[in-house]
Amino acid sequence: MRLLVFQHVAAEPLGTLDPLIRARGHRVRFVNFEREPDAQPNVDRYRGLIVLGGPMNVEDHPHRAHLVTEMRAIERALHQGKPVLGICLGAQLLAHVLGAPVRRADTSEIGWYDLHATDDGHQDPVMHAFAPKSRVFQWHGFTFGLPHGAVQLARTDSCEQQAFRYGENAYGVQFHPEVDGALIQRWLGRADYAEELCALAGPQSATNIAAATPGSAAALVERSERAFNAFLDLIGRPAKRTVLPSR
Repeated sequence: MRLLVFQHVAAEPLGTLDPLIRARGHRVRFVNFEREPDAQPNVDRYRGLIVLGGPMNVEDHPHRAHLVTEMRAIERALHQGKPVLGICLGAQLLAHVLGAPVRRADTSEIGWYDLHATDDGHQDPVMHAFAPKSRVFQWHGFTFGLPHGAVQLARTDSCEQQAFRYGENAYGVQFHPEVDGALIQRWLGRADYAEELCALAGPQSATNIAAATPGSAAALVERSERAFNAFLDLIGRPAKRTVLPSR
């Protein structure tokens, strides 16, 4: 079984999802559009699609042609009924493909926030790992509407749409379930990310985020592992190879 992963910048990898995928024996094909902006991946050859985050936004598609490529790939994966997971930018792309508006958020979320599961989120096989309330890590300035026919799974006090499911196996997640403490520290140390953080007024300084991370990251990793494993169950497990006895 092979999984297709869309990555936008090297700084935003699969994170804690990577070892879970490999432990199941899946083969992963990464398409890093920062390095290969003209790539044309074919989702037909894969069992599932994961679209990661990035500093760009859906509205950038006129001068970032790869975003159009990604949206077409997401649309085809949905048409084929394959599991799709969109994280942050990936969730916004998924929502846009499904016809929902994507816009600049009233308030950017960067740092640790309380996530509240909806009633449907409590019952969802993937998102119930975060119910009823959990501390999650955010880094986004845009948000999306709930696509028609989708089920809202979570919200925060400052951003109504945090997670949704479309059909049985397509998920959009606005927060970052893939991060651990080390990855967060890497983001806080990047000059371009720090510039975005410094533009915000309020208590979410790099110092405060760094101080809150040791006490929050371990619980997020544990909840995310359960959620990721439930998503990977939708894809299935590779068949074990039969080793024939030598003669």
